[in-house]
Amino acid sequence: MKVVFPSNSELGLIGSVYNHFGSAPFFVSVDTDNGACEVLINHDKDHSHGNCQPLKAMGDITADVVVVGGIGDGALKKLVDSGIKVFRAIEGTVQTNLQLLKENKLEKFTPKLTCMAHHHGGGCSGHNHL
Repeated sequence: MKVVFPSNSELGLIGSVYNHFGSAPFFVSVDTDNGACEVLINHDKDHSHGNCQPLKAMGDITADVVVVGGIGDGALKKLVDSGIKVFRAIEGTVQTNLQLLKENKLEKFTPKLTCMAHHHGGGCSGHNHL
């Protein structure tokens, strides 16, 4: 299984999971079958708010699962419609969240947990403020 974690660093497994999918500088891709770990840049980091293209952002990464602290409704829908499961990260490293995912201890993202309308005074109940 390929799991992708938005991250603010190039530290791979020891880096922190980023608190918002669309603006993460990097993605850490982990293949749980062989343990391979790869760090790639976000190809859609500078999109306008609400216009995240998650598949473009991940570039050549194919994923079965995304684990992130916060994500907008549009990006969540696009990932789910592409067959990618999305889970809510806890504060901590990629490695910690990977272990929790393997133990089925992470909450699946639903539209009620997504980030909405930051610039219109709306909140982001999906952020864990990592």
